[in-house]
Amino acid sequence: MNTQAEAPTPVFDVVKQVFSVVFVVAGVAAFYYFSEIQLLYRVLGLVVIVLIVLGMMLTTEIGRAVWNFALESKQEVRKVVWPTREETMRTTLLVFAMVFIVGLILWLLDMFLFWGVRLLTNQGG
Repeated sequence: MNTQAEAPTPVFDVVKQVFSVVFVVAGVAAFYYFSEIQLLYRVLGLVVIVLIVLGMMLTTEIGRAVWNFALESKQEVRKVVWPTREETMRTTLLVFAMVFIVGLILWLLDMFLFWGVRLLTNQGG
């Protein structure tokens, strides 16, 4: 058997994660508790707390893994060959046309089925 167990998360990382959650909850609670203070100052305080928490989370294993994932994703997005404006417009118009055609077909099907049901139940005049 060649499976590897994941390395246990260091205790200090777990403590940082718990404190991060506590700080965010305390920040949101303080935002509403100090409602008599101007909104700008409360929002700035909440932003500062969130930035501190993000900084603290980036020092954990999970935070570093998420940061590396974001950097690698950014590199992958650069490799994507994006369609030109003309291709995008053509594809969009094709989608609109197909939606219209399918809608028309479904409307006609509904009309004929409704007509058939009325004819079978003798409700049509």
